[in-house]
Amino acid sequence: MPFKIATLPGDGIGPEVVREGMRVLKAAEEMIGGFSLEFELLDAGADCFLKTGVAFPKENFEMCKASDAIFLGAMGLPQVVQEDGTEVQGKIVIEMRKQLDMYAGLRPIKLRPNIKSVIGKEKIDLVIMRESTEGLFASFQAGASVFDEVHVDSMVITRKGTERICDYSFKLSEKRNGRPLDNKRVVTCVDKSNNFKGMAFWRKIYDEVAGRYPEIQRDYSYVDAITLMLIQKPEAYDVIVAENMFGDIISDLAAGLVGGMGMAPSAEIGDRHAMFEPAHGSAPTIAGKNIANPVATVLSGAFMLEWLGERFGNEGALTAAKLIDKAVDNALKAGYLTSDVGGDTKTTELGGQIILELKSLSDPGCGLAT
Repeated sequence: MPFKIATLPGDGIGPEVVREGMRVLKAAEEMIGGFSLEFELLDAGADCFLKTGVAFPKENFEMCKASDAIFLGAMGLPQVVQEDGTEVQGKIVIEMRKQLDMYAGLRPIKLRPNIKSVIGKEKIDLVIMRESTEGLFASFQAGASVFDEVHVDSMVITRKGTERICDYSFKLSEKRNGRPLDNKRVVTCVDKSNNFKGMAFWRKIYDEVAGRYPEIQRDYSYVDAITLMLIQKPEAYDVIVAENMFGDIISDLAAGLVGGMGMAPSAEIGDRHAMFEPAHGSAPTIAGKNIANPVATVLSGAFMLEWLGERFGNEGALTAAKLIDKAVDNALKAGYLTSDVGGDTKTTELGGQIILELKSLSDPGCGLAT
């Protein structure tokens, strides 16, 4: 059976990078085989809101819910806001995380070939795990207002939510090669337990879960301290687990260490549903110029294949995921860099080169294998 992929191109550069992501994924399907993808393009986002008055039609949400996975570009335009001043895309992405219970926000931070880190490091390979359904974001659309004088947004920390994101983080560390510093598997708990009872509760649950994984080293950091340590010594981190807002903030900071948001893929994963998207925004100022970096979207597509392959036991999808990741590295190594990382390669040119590298990797007999 083919995998049904609900595809939300979105706004700004979203359609451009999704197009390249789909090109690479379909090329992998053709070259590697063993799986097929059916992309269903669905309208949602700020442009949709301007055209119809609705940011996310209910029928499109239902199609996302019924799909095998969701592939998203980027959503939102700064000037398109709701009456309360918030941008319309929040109602789509944040509500989908909640309604489809996609609690594990996966933010891989990896320094790729030929990309210079702004801090001069050569080895950065960590994952930030962001709890995506509660924390401070639990107040989304539900804060308390007192006339026009006071507004209160509450942080919600539950045992269930904290336990499952911590458990996911330790399981992920088991699959990885450890931190670049010494190859030790480590899960770092990020919180502010020195000041807030909810965060002390978070750390207590982290410790309970850590007790089930004695072979993985525990580590702790306050959220303010982690922003310093990620810049000074990113090689000391393997998997970092954090509350929703904390994870949101530090994942953007960490992306800046490996070339910026164009190099930052992401995934929102639950027990039944998952959504894959670049971590960057819609960048409307460069939309339509064919200069957006498609790497984050292509790598998000590779994560989607990996998740589908593991969930449905599909070896073709798993193989394709690994080869796409390698093809991206080979294209970057060959000097195909977009302007955000110091080059002049166009969006479509980089997408095409990734496909050529994928062909080389999937067909050793052609004499181009690397």
